[in-house]
Amino acid sequence: MKKKTVLGIILVTVLAGSLAFLSVSGSFAISSKDEPPRNESVTVEVFAPGRGDVAGISNRAFLVDLAADFKNYDLAATGFTTPELSGPGAHNNVAPFPGVFAAGNDAKFPGLIVLLSTTTLGAGQGQNLAGLFNIVTVTDRSTLGKVPVTELWATWIVGAAGFGTGNSHLLVAIAADKNGNGIFDDAPNVVPDANGDGKIDSTDLVAFGIVSNIAEVDFVINANP
Repeated sequence: MKKKTVLGIILVTVLAGSLAFLSVSGSFAISSKDEPPRNESVTVEVFAPGRGDVAGISNRAFLVDLAADFKNYDLAATGFTTPELSGPGAHNNVAPFPGVFAAGNDAKFPGLIVLLSTTTLGAGQGQNLAGLFNIVTVTDRSTLGKVPVTELWATWIVGAAGFGTGNSHLLVAIAADKNGNGIFDDAPNVVPDANGDGKIDSTDLVAFGIVSNIAEVDFVINANP
C-alpha cells in the first residue's frame, strides 16, 4: 500500500508540473517536430480582401486592410513611429502624416511583411509591399490586467495595375526580432526564395523568420472595368 501511495504522489506531482509548464508556455502554439513554436502573442488578421472575393476594377481599385495585435508588447516594441497617410505622386511623403510611398519595408510599420503572388512590381512574388500602404495608425493601446496590448492597423488602396490579374494569393506576417534589439522592425524589402523552388510562400516566410501567424487569403483581382 505504501508503494502505491508513493507512486500516486509521484504521478500527481508530475501532472502538476506538466500543467504548470503548459501555463508558463501558453503563449506558444504546440507544433510538430519539424515546425518551430509560434508566438501567439503577435497575430495578424486581414479584413479585405476576403476569401474568394473578386476585387477591384481593371486590375486595380481594390483594398488590402489588416490589423496586427501585439499582446505583451508596448507601442515601442511594435516598431511604430508616427501615423502615416501617403500615396503616389503629390501625396508621397507630405504633411500632415508623411510617409515614403515605395515598395519594400514600411518605416512607419517596419515589421510588416505583405506579399502578393501575382505582383509584377520589383522582385515579383517576394517583393514586400508594406511600403505601399497608405494608412498606418494605432487603433488600440489597452491593457489586459497589467499586460499591455497594442494594435496597429494598416490600409492600402491599390490605385494602379501592376499586381497581376486573376487568382492571387495574399500573405501577411510580422517579421521576428532578428537583430535582437527588442523591436519588431526587421521586415525585409524582399523575402528570399529559401528553398529555391521558384515561388515565395509561407515556407519562405518561416525560413526568413516571423513572430506572428501567417494570414493567407486567396482572392481574384478583377480584370473587368
